[in-house]
Amino acid sequence: MKIKNVIGILAVVISSASCSKTQTVLEVTTFKTKSTINNSVFNKLDAEVEGNFTINQPGFIKRQSGVDDKGNYVVLVYWDTHENAEVSMTKFMSDPSVTEYASMIDDSTMNMSRYTISDSFNANTSKFVEVMSFNTKADINIDAFNKANKSVETGFTVKQKGYEQRITGSNEKGEQIVAVYWDNKSNSDVALQPFMEAPVSKEFMGMMDQSSINMGRYTTLKSLKNNTLELLKKDKVVALLNSFNTGDQTPISYINPNKYIQHNLDVADGLADFGEVMHHAPEGGFKANVIRAFEDGDYVFTHTEYDFFGPKAAFDVFRFEDGLIVEHWDNLLEVQQPNPSDRTQFDGATAITDLDKTEANKNTVKDFIEKVLLGHEMDKLTTYINPSNYVQHNPAVADGLDGFGAAMKYFAENGLVMEYTKLHKVLGQGNFVLTISEGKFGKGEHTAFYDLFRLEDGQIVEHWDVISSIPSEENWKNTNGKF
Repeated sequence: MKIKNVIGILAVVISSASCSKTQTVLEVTTFKTKSTINNSVFNKLDAEVEGNFTINQPGFIKRQSGVDDKGNYVVLVYWDTHENAEVSMTKFMSDPSVTEYASMIDDSTMNMSRYTISDSFNANTSKFVEVMSFNTKADINIDAFNKANKSVETGFTVKQKGYEQRITGSNEKGEQIVAVYWDNKSNSDVALQPFMEAPVSKEFMGMMDQSSINMGRYTTLKSLKNNTLELLKKDKVVALLNSFNTGDQTPISYINPNKYIQHNLDVADGLADFGEVMHHAPEGGFKANVIRAFEDGDYVFTHTEYDFFGPKAAFDVFRFEDGLIVEHWDNLLEVQQPNPSDRTQFDGATAITDLDKTEANKNTVKDFIEKVLLGHEMDKLTTYINPSNYVQHNPAVADGLDGFGAAMKYFAENGLVMEYTKLHKVLGQGNFVLTISEGKFGKGEHTAFYDLFRLEDGQIVEHWDVISSIPSEENWKNTNGKF
């Protein structure tokens, strides 16, 4: 485990106590959980780790953890000294009570910083916190900045309904931190726009390097009933698929009982037919191992290894309305042997990164499908696919553009086709994009192509797919069509 990640994880495992010193250390850690983790389970484990490990650490003062509506976490930890914060890291690395908790965190999303502060924590009833870190502009006098910083508190923040405490500090690099505690999210929401418009705030904000600002708004975990928020759509889908393994009936409630549109052509609409399929499961039931899960607006899409009348590789897409699943698409294929590069249909990268590039990555992949696969502009292939780093998980194709070329040559020499005729959907989250397309494959069978791409620096660097023929219409059990 990398040292910086260990330090970051350490910030998540510190417990609660009262603040009594005026010179303390505030440790701020932000992260996301891994894409397949049920966040309600993680939240409960967060509380357990606090009780099993953190309360025994020397120098600990106070801890608050929170989560925003997109599943981003923050942990604010108060220590008496920097030295004690460092000492606890060593203990964390070898303590078995935190192993499961730490394994749920996506290390690639973690950031940690420590700040020296001169405030004693007293916002013990707070249920919502705003956290902002930033650098001042290079030409700003720090004394003038500190005066403006204090003026924001006395001239605006303390006058707002629901305000509990504002804590400020800085680190050895000159980075500033502001944590504002509120009694609830609603009062914080009400104060946000007036803050942006207040003259004292404009002066304060004008001293900041705007490119360095990092702002988050979090509901504290301890204020949540049973340590749970309304589950993210992605969490609901993962729980539903995992219920194949556990038999838990609760996730069925995440499907709208009055509106469930089915695009798996072997299953009729509605919950009744979903239940009928489950009723015919073989002894031991169906199994599902969710490898990757993503959320894009009202859609969730997953990459799953099923034992569903035999081992299957699958992509599922679920659409939500008002927090419930109302529509489902999928594409399944029997699990194959590893491809010529010894890669399977499931292995490879899983970490979701570059959330700020989601739309750009979706547009890149959309252009690739439309111009190269639909438009046959093969001279543009290297515009979209990294020619020196292209990892392939298609069962029959090797890595790199050479592998792609060899597969196309084989198809041509044997009278086979792989023809995309229509792009139906483009869904994405961060560095992953899923496309759903229609076309012909093999000897010309009507086919659905589900392609998952991973991108780096604007180019495709990894690819998974499920290619499945579409049954003739007379065999459909619903009238919704495959797409």
